Amino acid sequence: MQFKRRLSPKANVDLIPMIDVVFQLVVFFMVSSTFIMTPGISIDLPGAETSDAVVMSRIVVTVAGEDELYINRDRYTFEEFRNAAAQLDAAAQEADDQGVTRSVIVEGDRTVAYDTMVRVLDVLRRSGFRGVNLRTREELGAP
Repeated sequence: MQFKRRLSPKANVDLIPMIDVVFQLVVFFMVSSTFIMTPGISIDLPGAETSDAVVMSRIVVTVAGEDELYINRDRYTFEEFRNAAAQLDAAAQEADDQGVTRSVIVEGDRTVAYDTMVRVLDVLRRSGFRGVNLRTREELGAP
């Protein structure tokens, strides 16, 4: 006599743990992608009550100190910055040919000397950039 097994092997894949893992991966990549967009240069921006939102430019110049300048994420000394701005001028010429105004966003630490900011703006102006926006943080109320 042959007996029938009561317990038959079930080969089912439980989808709930897999859905949880996929959801956690989606959340991780969403959060980490926002960190990638912010630059790794830490500066303390000065505040302004009348600050306006500006259109983002592809070129961001960060002034962190007298001899510590960044174009996007690349670090330069002031002399190297002059040469790099001249090279950016050649690339910006193509934007002028397409009718786009050459613009740059300048952000500077609040401890940077006024003289340094003027020198940076002077180099940018000599390189042909006319649309220069100064980035500040918005302050609510009077100081």
